[in-house]
Parts: sequence; structure tokens; C-alpha cells
Amino acid sequence: MKDRDEHLLEELARRNWIILAVLILLTLPWRSLDVTLGVLSGGLLAIIGYLWLYRTLQRTLADPSRQSAKGFQFSYLVRLGALAAALFLLIAVAKVHPVALAAGLSVVVINIIWTTIKRSF
Repeated sequence: MKDRDEHLLEELARRNWIILAVLILLTLPWRSLDVTLGVLSGGLLAIIGYLWLYRTLQRTLADPSRQSAKGFQFSYLVRLGALAAALFLLIAVAKVHPVALAAGLSVVVINIIWTTIKRSF
């Protein structure tokens, strides 16, 4: 069991890309560039946010000092602000399809649910 846990985060990171590719393939029957771009941009945003959080957590856990914890909190707020700004730009400026954007943003959630179900059995 411990061996499976050591590589869990890397496995999640790889599977995020696979799920994004499957979601993009599922948008092709609509033949709408807006839908495909919405899923792609939402998925990329979710994966970037996940990787940013993953790397920040790695640095924090490698040096568990009080200063490191404060750095993690600051990085968390910066990440949240950057993701909010990116979402604003995608919706207000780029005018991506909002439902497709939400579907793309759910890549990491789908991955976590999939992993939970997989590990339960």
C-alpha cells in the first residue's frame, strides 16, 4: 500500500492530461470551436493550478519551518488571484463557452473521484 501512495501525486498529474484529452475528444461531435476551446482552456487552467499547488506543497513539506508555512499561504493567495484573473479574462474578454469552461475546470475533480473509486476496490 505504501508503494502505491508514494507515486499518487505523479499519477494524478499524468491522468489529468489523459482526462483533458478525452474531454476534448468528446467535444468534437459538436463541431464548435467555442466548446472545444472552452474545455481546453478550462482544463489547462485546472491543470496549471494543480501543478502550482503540487510544487508549492513539495517545497513547503521539504522545509517545514514557520517561514515556509507563511510562504505557502502567500503562494496560495497569489495562485487563487491568478486563477480568478484568468477566469475573468477567459469569460469576459475571450468569451469562451461557460459550460464548456466549467467542464474543462472539472478535470482535476474527475481525476480525484476516479482515483478514489479505483482505490476503494
